[in-house]
Amino acid sequence: MPLKTNDPKKLNAIEKALEIMLKFQGTKSKWGIRELSCELGFSPATVQRILQVLKSYKFIRQDPKTRQYYIGNIFYRFLENLNTANNLTGIGKSYMEEVAKATLETVHLNIIEGSMRICIDTIESHKVLRAGMPIGTQSPLYAGASAKCLLAFSSDTFKIDYFNTIKLLPLTENTIIDPVQLQMELDKTKDQGFATSLGERTPGLGSLSAPVFNYQGELLASLSLAIPEIRIIQENHLANCIHILTSAAHSFSKAMGNSTS
Repeated sequence: MPLKTNDPKKLNAIEKALEIMLKFQGTKSKWGIRELSCELGFSPATVQRILQVLKSYKFIRQDPKTRQYYIGNIFYRFLENLNTANNLTGIGKSYMEEVAKATLETVHLNIIEGSMRICIDTIESHKVLRAGMPIGTQSPLYAGASAKCLLAFSSDTFKIDYFNTIKLLPLTENTIIDPVQLQMELDKTKDQGFATSLGERTPGLGSLSAPVFNYQGELLASLSLAIPEIRIIQENHLANCIHILTSAAHSFSKAMGNSTS
């Protein structure tokens, strides 16, 4: 949405750069310096200076023959993340609702952000005794089922880099901080297709998590349940939750184009 002002002189440099970028959307995809100057009311020198900066960061390209400017390839780098994020929360909502209705437990969706697990969507249980998982909650990738699931199904390259840079520190007395034990836990998670935990991140809280894959078989997210300890230790409830969660994660992956999960 264009910035609302009648006086271009009142715009700062960042606002002027944004106004220029916004002109490259719609039906007119190429602009010359003087065209933009007349269109926006900026001086030609200002337009040229901003375009050169945008060009240096690859937000803008320039046709060597016509000298006109057009949108840069860098936006392709944003496109996959934008589509992935929107599809995950949009398409994933129905599967989260399905799991929440069938288990009556808190459901959450998680992705890797840097070296952390972050919750990007959640549906909280309506039970009086329930586990919460607010959107934006973060944890190390070695603590808790949702995090371990993401780490287990990540690429080998990512895991090597992760273990070379991370220091395993306890969050509770149940946090796995022994590298050999953690690797065994990750192997187990991959073999059985889901992760489990009890009190690794928060005392009294258990969790289950299953991976969601894209059309290339690459990890997108972990679909998870947060369950109070008093219920996760009930074998029938645990088995039922595992079945419901893994089935939903499988269907979610298919919806994301995966045919092998």
